[in-house]
Amino acid sequence: MSPQKMSVRRVAVVGGARIPFARSDGPYATASNQQMLTAALDGLVERYGLQGPGTVGEFVAGAVLKHSRDFNLARETVLGSKLHPATPAYDVQQACGTGLQAVIAAANKIALGQTESAVAGGADTASDAPLGVNDSLRRILLEARRAKSLGGRVKALAKVRPGHLVPDIPRNAEPRTGLSMGEHAAVTARARGIGRAAQDELAAASHQRLAAAYERGFFQDLVIPFRGLARDQNLRPGSTAEKLASLKPVFGLDHPDPTMTAGNSTPLTDGAATVLLASEEWARERGLEPLAYLTAYETAAVDFVGGDVAGGEDGLLMAPAYAVPRMLERAGLGLADFDLVEIHEAFASQVLATLAAWEKRGLGTVDRARLNVAGSSLATGHPFAATGARIVATLAKLLAERDAPARGLISICAAGGQGVTAILERA
Repeated sequence: MSPQKMSVRRVAVVGGARIPFARSDGPYATASNQQMLTAALDGLVERYGLQGPGTVGEFVAGAVLKHSRDFNLARETVLGSKLHPATPAYDVQQACGTGLQAVIAAANKIALGQTESAVAGGADTASDAPLGVNDSLRRILLEARRAKSLGGRVKALAKVRPGHLVPDIPRNAEPRTGLSMGEHAAVTARARGIGRAAQDELAAASHQRLAAAYERGFFQDLVIPFRGLARDQNLRPGSTAEKLASLKPVFGLDHPDPTMTAGNSTPLTDGAATVLLASEEWARERGLEPLAYLTAYETAAVDFVGGDVAGGEDGLLMAPAYAVPRMLERAGLGLADFDLVEIHEAFASQVLATLAAWEKRGLGTVDRARLNVAGSSLATGHPFAATGARIVATLAKLLAERDAPARGLISICAAGGQGVTAILERA
């Protein structure tokens, strides 16, 4: 018996909800991943009436910095939220691409008819970061647990020394190179000749555009107040390239003329975001107008260990330079076919390097008037796993504001030399 041919359906982006993003060790210093993600999810549930049993097919989310208590984060979030407790849930993790990868995972099931609706998202806290037991102490404790007698346990525990009590603190560094993401970005900036002035101009524009979007009420139905915040805490409406030029460099200090500062780099951030996806039929039955449709996506990875450290062009954050060309070729599109382009701003230098790489690969140039028009990570901040859902919901609404059919591109770089990209369209 031949397998039944499976049809692929369009996947609608119906809406999104997130909490304001906060700088680490600030208003959310005592908030857990689950508490933040629950707040974002509850905002979405209330806005779209998702409380009933079976309303949402599943919840897909993740976090990058996770405590052991977060091992089943998505499901525990459902159980503590206003979403029906019978809603299945599971975790995903792909560093900074987690939020968009969660959207893709949920969208695939909707496209194949395995579910009618889903919520995707992510959360991360740099404030409530997990502290691990010193590995030497861990081995001693395991030895004590395996001991068959009290004497054996005492003998093992007698090996403990003061130095064993120092915890293992998460490091913002690549395990394969020992370099932080900022140091990797500095290598790429030098290799591609990305200057300081261009970085500061891009960073200032991000703040100015985010501020303008808030002022016109764009985020009124996307951002849920949480713990005293109503706007992203990192936002600096008065930012200018001239003001940013006064900041001292913080990355690439081992080379002459470093260009990367705290002002043109994304700060450590706490926050959570969610997005509602559905089939067209599900949305129609509930009288909900889709904002846009998710029509294509692509992931890629680069050998940043041999590339970036060696000073080549395959830097840690350059995988979108490969993912986007593949995706556009498959879709039969070029950069000129996009009304809006959203590039995650891990660093201003990385955005500029990505644009240069696309141009070098023959994709053309991106009009800056179409790039990150409502601001992006340099202004909002970047809770690692939340960024993808934030961008999807923001871009979908931006497309929906247009009277004519429109198309938007999403590009997100991620730790480990990876990239996750997608296309949204509004017919």
